[in-house]
Amino acid sequence: MALTFKRRLPIPREIREEMPLSPTAAAAKPAFDEALAGIIRGEDHRLAVIVGPCSADREDAVLEYAERLAGVAERVREKLFIVPRIYTNKPRTKGTGYKGLLHNPDPEASKDDLLEGIKAIRHMHLRVAETTGLFGADEMLYPSNYQVLNDVLSYVAVGARSVENQEHRLVAGGIPVPVGLKNPTGGSTSVLLNSIFAAQQPQTFIYRNWEVQSTGNPLAHAVLRGYVGLDGINYPNYHYEYLERLAAYYVADRYENPAVIIDCNHDNSGKRPLEQRRIVLEVLDTMRRAEGVRNLLRGFMIESYLVDGRQDIGGGVYGQSITDACLGWEKTERLLLEMAELV
Repeated sequence: MALTFKRRLPIPREIREEMPLSPTAAAAKPAFDEALAGIIRGEDHRLAVIVGPCSADREDAVLEYAERLAGVAERVREKLFIVPRIYTNKPRTKGTGYKGLLHNPDPEASKDDLLEGIKAIRHMHLRVAETTGLFGADEMLYPSNYQVLNDVLSYVAVGARSVENQEHRLVAGGIPVPVGLKNPTGGSTSVLLNSIFAAQQPQTFIYRNWEVQSTGNPLAHAVLRGYVGLDGINYPNYHYEYLERLAAYYVADRYENPAVIIDCNHDNSGKRPLEQRRIVLEVLDTMRRAEGVRNLLRGFMIESYLVDGRQDIGGGVYGQSITDACLGWEKTERLLLEMAELV
């Protein structure tokens, strides 16, 4: 029962200097970030859609997906703002199994390689940004690693297993782009709202061996992903009644820029990816019927990849998820176009 220090890894600044964002992409990113921030603030009435694989497991398939997505993003840009979901860390309920590209740049390898993983996740995000002009979303599973991608991410998610963690909340307050905080796995609304409140406050804390001070992040907001009840059953939290109750507590006199993103998979769908279309349509209908909900909703998260479903590691199907099942490309494209017509 001991830690073994295997090797010193480069600090994030060294990784960024070794693998810089191109000047063209760096010049384009502020406008992309501001457009997304305007949606979260409610100034831009488009809907944000964070869409992509459950886990970004291989660069070639993710890049092909992002290139297709960029084409659709241009077609729907008057109604929807598309952010590619490029999740390179995979939280595990029991701590074992595939942990994402950061740990496993080669998912079929028998051992983790974190140095190559750090380089692989940055290279993937750079390729997507520089090829498509879209800047990605990733999950902040490890707050100390955020700096590896801080110049290329336009959206950061704090997952259901991390949202009660003090460090995640404090670091979220120092991030200059929107941070979506998911409701915890048990579904507590008070935990979710406390997390948002904490992330929006100025804070002083230790980060990467520095005493740092954050201003708080006014773009920290809620992501609803459903939950698992004490009976072990999946319960959604995207229905009209839940959103109406949330709107009564999540108000502007206590929180800056109250905003909600609906995660259409996970416990909201019971991990049945084909249900994501039905969930989107129901929420859009709720927005039409209820002004309070309409003023709160800012968009959707959708798990999608090139091929429907999932496979085990080594399954050999190019562009199919090796973690949670996803919506395939054809269905995703149809859904995005349908959403643009309905908004």
